[in-house]
Amino acid sequence: MAAAQPGVGLGQLLLALDRTMVSLVEAPRGLDMPVNSVALVDADDVRLGLAVGSGSADLFFLLGVSDADAVRWLEQQFADTGRAPAAIFVKEPSAEAITRAVALGTAVVAVEPRARWELLYRLVNHAFDHHGDRGDPRHDFGTDLFGLAQSIADRTRGMVSIEDDQSHMLAYSASSDEADELRRLTILGRAGPPEHLEWIGQWGIFDALRAGGDVVRVAERPELGLRPRLAVGIHLPSDGRTSGFAGTIWLQQGSAPLADDVEEILRGGAVLAARIMSRLAAVPSTHTRRVRELLGLSGDVRGGADIDGIAAELGIAADGRAALIGFRGVGSAAPSDVIALSASAFRADAQVASTGERVYVVLPKVGAPPAVLSWVRGTVTGLQRELGLRLQAVVAAPLVGLAGAALARVEVDRVFDSAQRHPDAFGPVTSLDEARTTVVLDEIVSQVAAQPRLVDPRVRRLREQDPMLADTLRAYLDGFGDVTAVAGRLHVHPNTVRYRVRRIETLLSTSLDDPDDRLVLALALRATEA
Repeated sequence: MAAAQPGVGLGQLLLALDRTMVSLVEAPRGLDMPVNSVALVDADDVRLGLAVGSGSADLFFLLGVSDADAVRWLEQQFADTGRAPAAIFVKEPSAEAITRAVALGTAVVAVEPRARWELLYRLVNHAFDHHGDRGDPRHDFGTDLFGLAQSIADRTRGMVSIEDDQSHMLAYSASSDEADELRRLTILGRAGPPEHLEWIGQWGIFDALRAGGDVVRVAERPELGLRPRLAVGIHLPSDGRTSGFAGTIWLQQGSAPLADDVEEILRGGAVLAARIMSRLAAVPSTHTRRVRELLGLSGDVRGGADIDGIAAELGIAADGRAALIGFRGVGSAAPSDVIALSASAFRADAQVASTGERVYVVLPKVGAPPAVLSWVRGTVTGLQRELGLRLQAVVAAPLVGLAGAALARVEVDRVFDSAQRHPDAFGPVTSLDEARTTVVLDEIVSQVAAQPRLVDPRVRRLREQDPMLADTLRAYLDGFGDVTAVAGRLHVHPNTVRYRVRRIETLLSTSLDDPDDRLVLALALRATEA
């Protein structure tokens, strides 16, 4: 959740978000009403009674919540606390829901149905961080991509968007009614229409942008609803030389003619954008650095960090029972923005950090672990249902204060490392305690497999000479010598199992009654599995 900042009005926030993404329906308490924090409520939260209270945030995103459930939740908040949220953001609100929300004094903001919630969450927090005020020095064109986009737009009389090297939107200027479909869909966090992107690609525009810093002109295509555009590539400098394509500044023209020196302005904008992107990539925010230190992602996992000082700076409690949850994407990186949105909805003091494909959530001073597990399961299930994202989560709870977060993160990573080697060994959500035996055994077997001298050569010979007997031995050892159970697992008669066991003992010149032999053979069988 964004830290509260003074003086952000609802009207300022809506202006910062752009008419492409949101539109005000009703504001019974006016547009100057201060709003400084946001949380999410989804359908499962309401159904299970886990939704956070209205006192925990000013704005609420109602994701997948029916009108009837939304109204019940609002009225319950008012009955319990005597206050209702300052505003709710909802896709396609009904007339009845609007009327009843307004009666409670809650503003209603309609979200474009095609907008992505995680992008809207990031933009709202960006507006909070910058006070929604272009006079704020942190919104200066030399330090912020949104400020740069608006400055270029003001100077050129066009509409500007800044994208990364994968054509994902990073920042944009205010839109007019002349924004075309490609711009609208890109701002909403959706991919541009395939026919638009295909046409742009066919004309070699992307190749030209990657090749150098010249401004490229894209002609109007009325049949595709595509207005004229100019574009320039953003290239990160290194020792005075171009080191890599980082993205594109797009300028969509409206009915007004563009400035005469538009190409010069775009080239200068590309230089400034490269500086901003380089700085942002090299220097994470102070908050991010502190969370990473807390989790030992900066190198120290043995207690060298000043936990009390970090906690004080983050505004969270250092003592009491805490929890750490790790998320790993299956098939793709875990989306840190989406997980941060859900975590902030669950707990206002949740702290989020990411590295590579993994995202970590710290929950200070949690209650009972089952509540945390319920939220994690709901998040994993909801993201697969709503966004088609497959995640795996590991819960470390309870921790004795935040001092244990770094070591817990190392243990969570051990589970993820094991899961990468054995994708079917763990379910979508597991705890450290549930996973420990599997992880330790996997690491032991991996060590044995990596050192051939630790693998009993008799097992290698058995696998080569008679794989069926090797499979029988594995089943017999796993089944604790229960011949009937082993026979059922192998779909053979118990006498067949007894016969095979005698053959195995003869070939190995050992007795399977010896516990040491059973342990060595079991490890060797696992270490030699294909």
